[in-house]
Amino acid sequence: MRRLALWLGLAALTAAGAASAAPPAGPGLQFAHLKYGGGGDWYGDATSLRNLARGLAERTTIPIAREREENVALLDEELFDYPFLFLNGHGTIRLTDAEAQRLRRYLLEGGFLFADDDYGLDQTFRMTMRQVFPDRPLVEVPFDHPIYHAFYEFPSGPPKIHEHDGKPPQGFGIFDRGRLVVFYTYEADIGDGLEDPEVHRDPPEKREQALRMAINVAVYALTGGRSSAVGGSGVS
Repeated sequence: MRRLALWLGLAALTAAGAASAAPPAGPGLQFAHLKYGGGGDWYGDATSLRNLARGLAERTTIPIAREREENVALLDEELFDYPFLFLNGHGTIRLTDAEAQRLRRYLLEGGFLFADDDYGLDQTFRMTMRQVFPDRPLVEVPFDHPIYHAFYEFPSGPPKIHEHDGKPPQGFGIFDRGRLVVFYTYEADIGDGLEDPEVHRDPPEKREQALRMAINVAVYALTGGRSSAVGGSGVS
């Protein structure tokens, strides 16, 4: 697991209020876009992770690498260096058996996957999750789950940033021994809301809601929802 366990341990200590905990060598926790085959545009939302990292650095005490953009494939040696993977797109996802097994191992050993449907990803993402976790269903995450309360309050689930089909936004997940290891937002478009303002020209209030939801996801993923020492505001 290399740095994955070290990063997660550091984030948990930070959330528990261990002010004396020294960060590991390097610029801080680093997120990565997950590269996948099949023709889907995994590279979309190019500024989203940078803006999320900036928001976390400014609003929490979690040590974050703020300006670097990273992409990683499932069979890359450095996969386990990233505690948080972001998957997005509009098209087809296709994993080899080896890639599916590596993703499963990554998630069961402490990693986290945040997937966001840009529009058109839903069917292929659900098929991919059945490939990775044939023994664990993708289920709707209840509104009282810590991911909706880890930093900001979302009592009704994820916010709706873009209309898509006009359906209500939903959050789905896969659990392992009580830990949410995959969080998937559908009909919400959180990733687009995180982009630089000129990309989609979303109003500031929509972009703020997207950032707040993404911060919740990251805080939960990195600390297990223990937000008492990372400046949780408790506001909606």
